[in-house]
Amino acid sequence: MMKIVIIGGVAGGMSAATRLRRLNEDAEIIVLEKGPFVSFANCGLPYYVSGDIQERSDLLVQTPEQLRARFDLDVRPFSEAIAIDSDKKEVTVRSKEGEYQLAYDKVILSPGAKPFVPPAEGLSEAKNIFTMRNVPDVDAVTGFILEHKPKKAVVIGAGFIGLEMAESLAHRGLAVTIVEKAPHVLPPFDEEMAAYLADELKANGVTLYTGVAATAFQNEGKTIVLENGVTLDSDLTIMSVGVQPENSLAIAAGIETGMRGGILVDENYETSKKDIYAVGDAIIVKQQITGEDTMIALASPANRQGRQVADVISGLNRKNKGSIGTAIVRVFGLAGASTGMNERQLQLSGKEFAVVHIQGKSHAGYYPNASAIVLKLIFHPTTGEIYGAQAIGADGVDKRIDIIATAIKGNLTVHDLPELEFTYAPPFGSAKDPVNMAGYAAMNIIEGVSESIQWYELEKMQEAGYQLLDVRGEGEIARLGALNGAINIPVDDLRARIGELSKETPIIVSCQSGLRSYIAERVLKQNGFTVKNLDGAFSLYATVRPEKVVK
Repeated sequence: MMKIVIIGGVAGGMSAATRLRRLNEDAEIIVLEKGPFVSFANCGLPYYVSGDIQERSDLLVQTPEQLRARFDLDVRPFSEAIAIDSDKKEVTVRSKEGEYQLAYDKVILSPGAKPFVPPAEGLSEAKNIFTMRNVPDVDAVTGFILEHKPKKAVVIGAGFIGLEMAESLAHRGLAVTIVEKAPHVLPPFDEEMAAYLADELKANGVTLYTGVAATAFQNEGKTIVLENGVTLDSDLTIMSVGVQPENSLAIAAGIETGMRGGILVDENYETSKKDIYAVGDAIIVKQQITGEDTMIALASPANRQGRQVADVISGLNRKNKGSIGTAIVRVFGLAGASTGMNERQLQLSGKEFAVVHIQGKSHAGYYPNASAIVLKLIFHPTTGEIYGAQAIGADGVDKRIDIIATAIKGNLTVHDLPELEFTYAPPFGSAKDPVNMAGYAAMNIIEGVSESIQWYELEKMQEAGYQLLDVRGEGEIARLGALNGAINIPVDDLRARIGELSKETPIIVSCQSGLRSYIAERVLKQNGFTVKNLDGAFSLYATVRPEKVVK
């Protein structure tokens, strides 16, 4: 009879445990969890703080008793694995009853990741600072709110959890400030896409400090000093600056680690020690698009890895193919979703890439309550290989990013996107879905039908002698503003007024979203002009560089 010890529960560990039981009725399966809860919805924690999830019990997915009854699992909460002897094949466990040795045939490590708390002056004396990783953390935060009734909150870090906590605390009635060391909120997104979320935060009363770190905590944490000299008052502070792998047990056992201390595993999830496997947020995976080592702390990959390692141990042919990192976050009335690589990552990797931004609707524009979607597609400029995508909108961004994530996993290219067929009726989508349109726009770039520049290239191109042509209507410009140095000829008047333009001067054409400017680009090019299209057009540029808009 095989004896399997799983260290750590939640996504990876419990997926492994339950799959192992379904495949091995006679195996002895023991799950060790150092905390009180072995199966809980850690992704739901911020929404319990906000009150969206009202019952604490809803966070607890399975209890040890339920797991014993249904799966015959020996689940041991408050049992911490403190050592692994790979030669003797023993785990040393510390519990309330004392220490003991537990023999094993196979071990699965699923320790997860822990919040990274950078060193800062006065942090150890602070009494109002919390992290958000597990149920005891959320109990501490909600208990503090009920007892102390804080008015002002500061969230250090504007990643996925930081933004969710900022929204949740604002829903609780607190005045929220976000401090982010990176130049913009949600660092996994590119700057222009994150700008939409920053505007949504500000519109909902959240104060933002980006490009600056907190360096000191004074007055038992009630005063936060930023590196630019600004001081913030805080009744409650959430530290959410990132995570690091929980690797102390692995290192003590002599297991090899890699980047940022992540546990190294092979394609079968086996570590450098025989019969010791690892899954979840603590392991290094391959970024499936580049093949490079990375760390992706997300629930979906952890669940998949747990199931796959159970299959491997059970003799089924499963391989660790890596991950592409598909994620989504809600920020008040908007959602931001992404998959694959962003521009910064591609620049660092040295890959050649191209970008298109398109603006579509969540469903048919003539049907009530259609909302805007901004979709960014990143791809190889000749092969059309899809590298990544990001989307912002009030509704439907999950659907579009999920589709593109599936396309990446299926090795489709941008040439395949227009061929994808989606369910369509006016309440649900558009006959020309934003994903289809992104594919058409990318093909235009690859085939030379259109040439585009990005928002961050505009000023440099103007300085090089390009004339910016705005083809919106005069009323739009009066209402929304114009870009510096632009002349205006509405697209419907362009053919009649084409003589006002010089073929000796190269042109950058822009409109509100990019559609009319593309039409103008085609007209001008076929009349002998040198033309480039401002990708994303006025609306994108004005969102990320509002100070450049002339009104």
